[in-house]
Amino acid sequence: MGRLTDVVKHLIIINVIVFVLFHFIMGQYRGYLYLHPNEVNFQPYQIVSHMFMHGSVQHILFNMFSLFFLGPMVEQALGAKKFFTFYMICGFGALALHLALVYFGFLSPRTALVGASGAVVGVFIAFGLLFPNMKLMLIFLPVPVKAKYMVLAFIAFDLFSGIGGITGVMDTGIAHFAHLGGAITGFILMAMWKKVSFLR
Repeated sequence: MGRLTDVVKHLIIINVIVFVLFHFIMGQYRGYLYLHPNEVNFQPYQIVSHMFMHGSVQHILFNMFSLFFLGPMVEQALGAKKFFTFYMICGFGALALHLALVYFGFLSPRTALVGASGAVVGVFIAFGLLFPNMKLMLIFLPVPVKAKYMVLAFIAFDLFSGIGGITGVMDTGIAHFAHLGGAITGFILMAMWKKVSFLR
């Protein structure tokens, strides 16, 4: 990993400040910033605010560490403005797929959507497309794995887990289809920008 780039740095700072503020200081208000698919509690600003909220310390640590390690190389490859645009659109893509499945009755409208995971997954996909043969290691898997294989494994896990949640086979409590929405959006954007190097 190279130096911490500007957009990644500011995204991490904003996420941490919002988490500390609404989780430890003004916790009674954090529910207002989650995105509620039901019509009763939904507010337009939640379309953006939910992307900077996290449900737990583990949640924000996972997302911010992923952004910290993978984001700078993607930002350097795309440029700061395009990277920020990419990040936000992936977050919106994650939301769009989740809401579509709620609309068609596959997911419960009572479950609030919260977190930067969709946008971060988009960054992960971009990293795999830009640097497919770079080897990565996970804390729980101390074996180097090429980014392109890790991306495929991650998508397979989210797809399997998401379908398991819909069918009632398993419920991880994670918005797996929001992850997939971020991944799909990230792939489409990278393909449009001719940044796909996945098969090299």
